[in-house]
Amino acid sequence: MTRSDPVDLAALRRRDGEKWAAVDDGVLPAWIADMDFPVAPAVRDALLHRVDTDLGYATGYDESDGGPLGHTFADRTRRRFDWAADPAHVRTFTDINQAMQVVLHLGTTPGDPVVLHSPACPPFADVLVRLDRPPRLVPVVHRDDDWQLNLDRIADEVRRGARALLLVNPHNPTGRVFRRAELEWLAALAVEHDLLVISDEVHADLVYEGGRHIPFASLSPEAAAHSVTLTSGSKAFNLGGIRCAVAHIGVPRLREAVDAHRGILFGQVGVLAMTALKAAWSSGDDWLDSVLGVIARNRQQVHRDLPSPLVHRLPEATFLSWIDCRPAGLGDDPAAFFAREARVMLFRGSDFGPEGRGHVRLNFATEPEVLTEILRRLNDAVTGLP
Repeated sequence: MTRSDPVDLAALRRRDGEKWAAVDDGVLPAWIADMDFPVAPAVRDALLHRVDTDLGYATGYDESDGGPLGHTFADRTRRRFDWAADPAHVRTFTDINQAMQVVLHLGTTPGDPVVLHSPACPPFADVLVRLDRPPRLVPVVHRDDDWQLNLDRIADEVRRGARALLLVNPHNPTGRVFRRAELEWLAALAVEHDLLVISDEVHADLVYEGGRHIPFASLSPEAAAHSVTLTSGSKAFNLGGIRCAVAHIGVPRLREAVDAHRGILFGQVGVLAMTALKAAWSSGDDWLDSVLGVIARNRQQVHRDLPSPLVHRLPEATFLSWIDCRPAGLGDDPAAFFAREARVMLFRGSDFGPEGRGHVRLNFATEPEVLTEILRRLNDAVTGLP
């Protein structure tokens, strides 16, 4: 993905995706989790080949053996995470939110509480409320120079009747990568209480040097049998608009329930979407490695150049920075301040739950020149604050 040409900011502004289309002229977007980089060549070539050959009805929609992406997913998890996923347990969905809703709909009953770490990705808590699965928020707090999980609180919620845990690993928005000991503790809790663990691992490919992503289902056969792993190419390969995700469903009864409704209630993923994701996972690693180099440098630039008194902690994964603006005295909604004074659109922290008040989330998956301008504007906005 290396490039030497100057960034064409006007071309970025002409994009009609949500990230750039949602801002006014002159505003720089650094909010929603989309990248600004060109499409991976492997994905582009695969889509063009598909368009030039056959856009008719696709094969492989039965999926009882894992469908078109089963072996692709399993090969990738073995190569990158040393996890021998069962390709026959893979099912496709349009996106992670749809997959999560289906799993909750079939794997729990209305009124069942679901444990969710907070701050939490905004759609997740909303989905739980809409499905009548009351969210039980367990805060992730920063203590002793690390983001700490309150494992005892999670266990208390399970003993009080929570039937599922929505685990986001790596965690959005803090960028925390869960450790093996933490995951093993959660797996033991799941086995003891027959807890359904829905593990959103969409940021797994975006872990920085020194860290390691451990798939929850890779811990043991028992952990796999109590869990559903969700992922897609929406983050690592910037394929959010493609609408294709996979669920590795290790729970036999849940897999059977999904298959019983396949093609009727949940619809089917289109052939272009499956073509794009298969190409990304099979042939996109060189592009991804190049992107990781850019965002790793951007991550350090944010940490180095973000103005004081804003508090930034290096994320262990993702291309998102969770920034504490409370020391600057910007109130509960600092995103509004920066939109007005810096002409930079950041994600409002309060949308992530009570722990997000006084915070913003910054997306640094952009060209370095654009990030430099974003940080310059943020610096100018806080200069002279009392």
